[in-house]
Amino acid sequence: MIRGTKIVATLGPATSDPEVLERLIRAGVDVVRLNFSHGKAQDHIDRANMVREIAQKVGRTVALMADLQGPKIRVGKFVDGKVQLVKGERFVLDASRTEPGDIDGVGLDYKELPRDVKPGDTLLLNDGLIVLTVEEVKGDKVHTIVKVEGELSNNKGINKQGGGLTAPALTAKDMDDIRTAASFRCDYLAVSFPKNATDMEMARQLANVAGESQRHKPAMIAKIERTEAIPNLESILKASDGIMVARGDLAVEVGNASVPALQKRMIRMAREMDKVVITATQMMESMILAPVPTRAEVSDVANAVLDGTDAVMLSAETAAGRYPIETVETMAAIALEAERAEEVQPIEAGFLNKKFGRIDQSIAAGALFTAQHLGCKAIVALTESGSTALWISRQRTSVPIFALTSQPNSLRRMALYRNVTPLMMQSFEDRDTALAEAERLLTAQGVLRPGDTYAITCGEPMGYPGGTNMLKICRVA
Repeated sequence: MIRGTKIVATLGPATSDPEVLERLIRAGVDVVRLNFSHGKAQDHIDRANMVREIAQKVGRTVALMADLQGPKIRVGKFVDGKVQLVKGERFVLDASRTEPGDIDGVGLDYKELPRDVKPGDTLLLNDGLIVLTVEEVKGDKVHTIVKVEGELSNNKGINKQGGGLTAPALTAKDMDDIRTAASFRCDYLAVSFPKNATDMEMARQLANVAGESQRHKPAMIAKIERTEAIPNLESILKASDGIMVARGDLAVEVGNASVPALQKRMIRMAREMDKVVITATQMMESMILAPVPTRAEVSDVANAVLDGTDAVMLSAETAAGRYPIETVETMAAIALEAERAEEVQPIEAGFLNKKFGRIDQSIAAGALFTAQHLGCKAIVALTESGSTALWISRQRTSVPIFALTSQPNSLRRMALYRNVTPLMMQSFEDRDTALAEAERLLTAQGVLRPGDTYAITCGEPMGYPGGTNMLKICRVA
């Protein structure tokens, strides 16, 4: 059984060695995330090149995702690197402070905070481990009272409960990073803290301009981590190629209890709108230090798979953890086991309320319906852009999908699509020659055997994106 759910792994100090990275990719990583919150531009370029070289060496298709830092909504630094805040004590967040902080207060990277808050607001620091209540705002100083005490160290993040911070999604650093990501032709660009569709449209425009000289346009992923993004989910999805359920900052803003239902809703909406979805944050957190996950983490990963997520993501677990290889292997095993237990509904149930305005979408639906009812061994999509494979993968099916393309960009982009195995195949102008080569390739891969039935889609004339207009049912001789 081929694992359908994809794995996104973050590179960092623990996985930057070529030998370790090779083991990581062999263990099952489908997408490598480059976190632009850390490192210099050249670091990311070097790592991107290394990923591509190793992926080619081991014969696996691996996509690259550049994850933008977004606005730095953080406290400044402290004289001793940290302070211990005590419940009931006062603490000042000072946008004008330039000297290191102490037990009485600290400076801010985010200078707009005094204009974004008012008395009575709740501020959550260090992923919600420290809670402050705003007492008053005087000029550049936000006077607070500590409600939940704890250790506060340099550059920890700040969230406002219920949202409402006006920080723009794209900073000057992000704009520079977009150019860096374009230089190595990133397959996916993840945008942090978008509030609405406009943020995503602006990011896409900047990315397209940056990649214009190489005629490269990355797919756009919106990281849903702000309260304001929730009512705008539909418009954000329309403006994006996919979303990331970024449960860390989102949980701090909306409350932990609200996240599971939001996760299910976001995954469902993304699939219904023919977009991809990644579930992220603390999925295997304990494996940063331990060789095995907790039972709760196993259930968390399995439930995301059963919800229908395209991919599950690892952050610090592979970037800085002690057991990056074991973490990927464990996650892959959990995903595969969850997929075995998945109940696939009759395929026509997913089409009851769908209307198709395009021929290629109708062909994708027909391939799904026919393959499921005939018990086909595979659905094969000959695709230039990858769109047909994406549409087929939006419906739950027990039939594996193989996407054959001559376009390297499309090949890597499809590495994120659930239940899709992308394969490179040379382009043919003649339809019958292309179909014969597809069967030969899949037979050589061991996917198809004599007597097997499979459904195959393609377009005539061959070689045009969006031109899928044919479905054929074949039996291997």
